[in-house]
Order: sequence, then C-alpha cells, then structure tokens
Amino acid sequence: MGFDRYMAICHPLHYTNIMNKRLCYKLIFGSWISGCMTPTVPTIVLSQKPFCGSKIINHFFCDVGPIVKLSSPDTFFLDIFVFMISAVIVLGSLLLVTVSYIFIISAILRISSSSGRHKAFSTCASHFSVVTIFFGTVIFMYIRPTSGENFEMDKAISVFYSVVTPAMNPLIYSLRNNEVKKSLAKSFQRSRNSWSDMGIVYSIKFKPHSRVH
Repeated sequence: MGFDRYMAICHPLHYTNIMNKRLCYKLIFGSWISGCMTPTVPTIVLSQKPFCGSKIINHFFCDVGPIVKLSSPDTFFLDIFVFMISAVIVLGSLLLVTVSYIFIISAILRISSSSGRHKAFSTCASHFSVVTIFFGTVIFMYIRPTSGENFEMDKAISVFYSVVTPAMNPLIYSLRNNEVKKSLAKSFQRSRNSWSDMGIVYSIKFKPHSRVH
C-alpha cells in the first residue's frame, strides 16, 4: 500500500501502466511468502529446545514470546536471536514505508492548489493511520529483548495488530470507494423503508377497535 500510494501521488500518469495486475500479484505473493518464511528460522531453533515444564501457552494465538518462555530455563540467547530477526524484518518494512511517505509528502507540498493538497493528503490518511497502529504495536511487542515478560499486557496489545488492523483495512479502504458508499446508502435506505412499512403494518394490525355502546 505504501508503494501504491507513492505511485498514485508521485507518478500519477504512469500509475495505470506500472500498477498492473501482474505487478499487484507479485506484490501480494511476495508479501505472503515473506510472511510465511519469517517465522521459519525461529521455529526451527525452538524445535531444538527442550520443553520440560508446562505445555499451556499463555496467549490467544501461538506467538513466539510465550513459546520461548515454555522452553528451557535459559532463554537469553534465544530472546536476543528473536529480537534481532524481528528488528530486521519490522524495522526494514517500516523503513520502506517511511521512505515512500517522504517522497509522497515532498510531492504533495509541491502541489500549488490547496484543494489538490487536501485531496492527496486524504488519499494517504487512511493508510497512514493503519500503518501507525500496526507498527506502533508491533514494535512495542517484538523490538525489545524482554518480549513476553508481561503476558497479560502483551495479549491486550497484540489485539491491535492481529485483530483491529486487519478489521480496519477493508472498512477504511472500501468506504473510500464511491460505489461502495452508494451501495451502502441504498442498503440503509431500503432498510429504513422496510422498517417504516413494518411499523405501518404493525400500527394497522394492532390498532384497538372502538366499542359501540
């Protein structure tokens, strides 16, 4: 998304030619493959460790920190190893997004009209908010040598990058689409009409009859 926003604002005339379906598929598969390969090395290292104590993971998903704490008592070097891998991957991804936004902001500031700048900033605002929440919580979770010490706080924070951010993505990006907005408006209007009709039927059906003396 950072690269997509960069192309849309910095190279708008070349956007359609560069951001074609083939490149989008490559970006998607590259993200999926790198995301699947990232935990491979820590998993291999963890599989060599003895698990002699409790087998209960104090988390709502199988995260690295709680599993490390279930392994052998001396986990200092394993904590450092997980910290280094997390730092390279998380900070490397954040660096790419930051560089893209540096070019984006510099391109926006060169726009002469205020309406054009406002439109460009609004285009990036949704993605920037998601990036801030995601990287803020992920950095706090993994870019510290003592990750996994306070499990209750870690579980609460991990909700943001594992639940809140994925839930926000389709809502934020789809609600910016005019066709989606029109469809939602029509759906709400039909719902209001149907509830109004039901209210009329209800009032007619249950209207008390006057008694004739």
